[in-house]
Amino acid sequence: MIMDGIPTLELDFTEQPPIPEAGIARANELMTSGRLFRYGETSAGELDVAEFESAYAELVGRKYCVAFNSCGASLAAGLMAAGVGHGDKVLMNAFTLAPVPGSIAHAGAEPVFVGITPDYLIDIDDLRVAAERSGARYLMLSHMRGHIADMDAVMDAADELGLTVIEDCAHTMGASWRGKPSGTFGAVGCFSTQTFKHINSGEGGLLVTDDDDIAARAILLSGSYMLYGQHGTPPPAEAFERNRFTTPNLSMRMSALAASVARPQLELLPERAAIWNERYAELAELLAADAHIYIPERHPDEQYVASSIQFTVEELDESQMAEWVALAADHGVSIKWFGRPEPVGFTSRFDHWRYADEQMLRPTTEVLSGLCDMRIPLHMTADDCRTAATIIRAALATVAS
Repeated sequence: MIMDGIPTLELDFTEQPPIPEAGIARANELMTSGRLFRYGETSAGELDVAEFESAYAELVGRKYCVAFNSCGASLAAGLMAAGVGHGDKVLMNAFTLAPVPGSIAHAGAEPVFVGITPDYLIDIDDLRVAAERSGARYLMLSHMRGHIADMDAVMDAADELGLTVIEDCAHTMGASWRGKPSGTFGAVGCFSTQTFKHINSGEGGLLVTDDDDIAARAILLSGSYMLYGQHGTPPPAEAFERNRFTTPNLSMRMSALAASVARPQLELLPERAAIWNERYAELAELLAADAHIYIPERHPDEQYVASSIQFTVEELDESQMAEWVALAADHGVSIKWFGRPEPVGFTSRFDHWRYADEQMLRPTTEVLSGLCDMRIPLHMTADDCRTAATIIRAALATVAS
């Protein structure tokens, strides 16, 4: 319903920047040749994926990078390569997206949800409680929507509890904590090249590690067959000898075509981060001025890349929240609300994932009841930010009155 006094924003929140010309040219070469598979049987194969792996390992300062067909696949492989087996318990943030618990199920393990703070970060006190209660020895840590917890405190707790950490960095490519890149704190870090993430290959994932055996198992799990020598950052031959007869091939490797369009975007990350963070700051200031909206203050040691913005709407009940989200959408602003009773689109929460054991996390449920999420497209202007904030606030005032 369009209402007088509320502007309308003409902005496609899902529009992406074009693929760089170098990526388009290389993709066309590959399509002309028909050689889209990353391996070659009678020759060295296409080098696109191997070169992408090498470039990304160098970018984040890890010894090894393995490319997958999705971030969810890289997360599942990361768990299995780190030693997670059937029936193991894996701790994870209760605030994340469905591929994360899905990756735990893919590995044959069971998710154990850990509560979050009002600032959307993993609750370290609850992490200790959940670890002791469950006996879990693995933590899948999601930097959900780009919010990075105090990684010094998280890793201290993980060491204390004997936890192996796998980082879900789907929303933190190019981000860091105290200058140390996201994804390099745990035994494994996993990144996304899905459309709407920091670089866009349509679908894709990257796993980084410094561990020889984890890297070898990840390569074999990805589906290398015995062609693992064609990888961009292969570990020593002895690591493959230790693992090649006991590691299944799960056929989750990245194609040459996906790598060809993703790799030229790596050099664009700093420019994109600057644009996103500038728009984030503008939106955060405008929205935080509303009495109904809470936006966490970011820690000065968190070097984030804010391709989206999250905020909590306070003092509205469920029906008012639904009405407000619908009114904002009618005026051109697309908001995802984590408090919906049913999953919608990409948005779901821990109590929707009923293949996991039911858990009661009342403080987290309370946080999620008002938690909202909005994309920040790269083509969003400062004027668009002002218009979007005006619509959000005007719609809130209308519903709350």
